[in-house]
Parts: sequence; C-alpha cells; structure tokens
Amino acid sequence: MRANFVQTYKIKKKMKPSISVITLGVSDLEKAVEFYRDGLGLPTQGIIGKEFEFGAVAFFNLQSGLKLALWPRKSIANDTGLADQNISALEFTIGHNVVNKKEVDEVMEMAKKAGAKIVKPAIDTFWGGYAGYFQDLDGHLWEVVYNPELIPTD
Repeated sequence: MRANFVQTYKIKKKMKPSISVITLGVSDLEKAVEFYRDGLGLPTQGIIGKEFEFGAVAFFNLQSGLKLALWPRKSIANDTGLADQNISALEFTIGHNVVNKKEVDEVMEMAKKAGAKIVKPAIDTFWGGYAGYFQDLDGHLWEVVYNPELIPTD
C-alpha cells in the first residue's frame, strides 16, 4: 500500500514548465548593463541592491513576464557556495527569434556596434531559416534567428 502511495505521489507532483528569470553571471555589471540597455535597447530600471555586498543586480523586462538578470559571478559564487569556475560559451545559447532575415541582420549589427563578438555571421540554414551567433561581453552565446516555423507574434 505505501509503495503505491509513493508511486502515485511522484507521478502527480511535477515542476511547472515555466521559467521566470534567466540570470547571466557577469564580470563587470556596469559594462554588462550598458551593453544590454544602451547597445541592445532592452528596458531596465538599472542596477539595484548596491547597498548590499553581494546584492547589486540588474533586471531587464522581456516578453511574457520573463526577466533577464545580470548578476556578478562573484555574487553568484557567494550565494551558491560554489567556487567561481571557468566558463564555456557552449553550455547553452539564448535564442532571439525575429520576423524576417532583415531583422536578423539588424540585430546582429546592433550587437556588433554594442561590442559583441560576432561568432558566426548570419547565413541561410539547412532547415530553411536564417541565423547568426554573437557573444556578449562575458561570452554568453546568443543566436539571432529567423525561423519560418517560430515567428514571434509580439
């Protein structure tokens, strides 16, 4: 009887499939905020929490209530108890879908002017889209993509 209850409980309890904040660890919070706010035009209230030793953070409003947070790596290390580690741009990518090829080129150029490193200029893809990659000031990898199957609606 108990095994059946435990099995039933495990099946019913699930994590909700939602993400509310994506936090990027950065080495220089001021420069990272300038890149995202001034270079890419993302809306933010600026850096908050400066009065706390490891509290300075910046939030950017994205679509559907999603937020992008920039937090110094040393603060993340302090909060988690993990040692600061070597980073790899290949751990994950952030996808930014746009409505057409021209917009891909515009966003890539905007990122370049803001100081991003263009990793792969935008080209036609084998699957019928158009995409390129850039790295922000801390090496986070962004894919700017026109995918005819995933055109944003807002």
